[in-house]
Amino acid sequence: MRTFGPPPSAAEIEAIARTAMERLPEPFASHIRGVLLVVEEFADAEVLAELGMEEAFDLTGLYSGRPLTEKSVEDSGALPDTVTLFRRPILDEWAADGEDLEHLVTHILIHEVGHHFGFSDEDMHALEDAEH
Repeated sequence: MRTFGPPPSAAEIEAIARTAMERLPEPFASHIRGVLLVVEEFADAEVLAELGMEEAFDLTGLYSGRPLTEKSVEDSGALPDTVTLFRRPILDEWAADGEDLEHLVTHILIHEVGHHFGFSDEDMHALEDAEH
């Protein structure tokens, strides 16, 4: 665990997220092999506007694509499904909550991968609440 020094880079956050993806059990693992993982500093203004959000620090991750529950054999030419993690909001949440960075990044990644499997935010919050 790091205590001081420069904030984790995009590459470090991506490495944490890739490790989390590799640890997903089957049957989930085989269904996310084609999902791209990207780390950016912030969501751009267009994405925030689409989501009805004003503050870039409020968005730590985003799933872009069509959930597996909506895919069809007739889909062709579509962009690959993508999970984007936003580094600065993740670091802000990490600093504010004092949570372990690996746990936080994994939590955000799993949440976004959940959208790939067709879960809504409400579904995932209910599952999280049931764990506690």
